[in-house]
Amino acid sequence: MALEDAKTQVDQAFTRDGLKGLSFENAFGGATSFLRRRYTKDLTGVDLAVTGVPFDQAVTNRTGTRLGPRAIREASCLQPYDPPYGWGFDPLGEFAIADYGDLAFDYARVADFPDTLTAHIRGILAQGAGSVVLGGDHYISFPILKAYAEKFGPLSLIHFDAHSDTWADDDFDRIDHGTMFYKAIKLGLIDPATSVQVGIRTVNLDGDMGMNIIDAPAVHETGNRAVAARILEIVGDRPAYLSFDIDCLDPAYAPGTGTPVWGGLTSAQAAAILRGIAGVNLVGGDVVEVSPPFDTTGATAIAGAHVAMEIICLWCWTRRKGG
Repeated sequence: MALEDAKTQVDQAFTRDGLKGLSFENAFGGATSFLRRRYTKDLTGVDLAVTGVPFDQAVTNRTGTRLGPRAIREASCLQPYDPPYGWGFDPLGEFAIADYGDLAFDYARVADFPDTLTAHIRGILAQGAGSVVLGGDHYISFPILKAYAEKFGPLSLIHFDAHSDTWADDDFDRIDHGTMFYKAIKLGLIDPATSVQVGIRTVNLDGDMGMNIIDAPAVHETGNRAVAARILEIVGDRPAYLSFDIDCLDPAYAPGTGTPVWGGLTSAQAAAILRGIAGVNLVGGDVVEVSPPFDTTGATAIAGAHVAMEIICLWCWTRRKGG
């Protein structure tokens, strides 16, 4: 059946009949929606919306993550032929997942961006869908969390990163990808006591804001299963949001990012930990900081596409048939 479909399927982003099912069009051709899902702004009947936020005006080093959503979508074209390995169910077949396209905003009015993004995510949630966001620099998590906290209350944050992003900054009008979780804690959007940061390997002189930290050396020393078990213990059954900065991975696995730091997780470690927290009460997530100008082989975008799929699997796991 797959070979027959491959002969006729093309541009599934626009031509697919339904919102569910695998896709078999040539990976190297056609319109590049995420996982060949249908592009739509109508979320009627949609379970989960994937949306891009091409913003990188909050970075402290190398720009380029505004091109991340496009690169992640392209990299994802190799994935929708089969159910994701290691999960034992087919989220693309069981759930209605759509590509909601990118956020529209005026790049020259940076101060307006946060509220524009919050309204964008608020609109997705109001239509009854969850969201998985393709970034963009890491600042975007802050406006997203505002929309999620409006609906779910204070969230438990599961944060994969080389940096804590909790540098002290009490100017809430500043747009900075290193301070947004400080602000999110100050505003009560996330509960630090039930939140966890994984892969940290830089020093924050302003402190950890009460967050639980499993740094990169601890991941290497204790192993994937122990880390996953600790995450589940910290978060419990609270509504959780997962934010994955691609620089959590070592630069050997994700060179295409703005602030690379050696000593990070391997892609295999990240995959095992993400699969190990199946059952967490995930309400949404994002993958950020993929910077194509520094991603000469495409490895970083590939990693970003796989992380986004794992977030989808985590979201679907507790909502699947028999789950």
